[in-house]
Amino acid sequence: MKSNIYDQAVLEGVATTFPQTEEIIENGTVNGMTADDVQKILNLKHAWEFILDNDVIQADSNYYLLCHIAKLVNEGFFYDGGRIQGVPVSIGGTKYVPPLPIESQVIERINEILKSDKEPLDIAIELCMYCMRTQIFVDGNKRASVIFANHYMISHGLGLIIIPENHVPEFKKKLVAFYESADISEISDYLKQNCLKKMK
Repeated sequence: MKSNIYDQAVLEGVATTFPQTEEIIENGTVNGMTADDVQKILNLKHAWEFILDNDVIQADSNYYLLCHIAKLVNEGFFYDGGRIQGVPVSIGGTKYVPPLPIESQVIERINEILKSDKEPLDIAIELCMYCMRTQIFVDGNKRASVIFANHYMISHGLGLIIIPENHVPEFKKKLVAFYESADISEISDYLKQNCLKKMK
């Protein structure tokens, strides 16, 4: 879990080292890091602990679970970080501007993905990418999307989707291309080849 949290923190641009991340997870504090970065790592820890809970693992991967993950990820930054956002957002590094999400449409689309006859791994990747591109929450969308997809992965015995530190720059390029084209095929192949951790 420490390694997963570290890789996710790097994806989010948190200035941390693995030993610092480990120290925060174990003791809640570390010298030489901003309070915001420490909070982000603690929030990731809480969100991972939540999805790994025995009862939660058996729950459905649905919109309401996603909202709770986003609330945990945004704890201490936004009063209601698990609520669908109602203000236009822009995404750094891309021309793509997501339309304002409408809750009923988001719920419907997540349900469509879950009920499709695709392979479970493809469903997990599509859930992750749809949630990232839609920018459902005011912040923490990448973090919440990855953890949400991993809840689905774990509950189906598939392993984990984790973007390793050394793959973050290339993943971000492919993510921008996906935002702008909505074509999932290239980023899906990339995740399968480079970001899949099988359960031992």
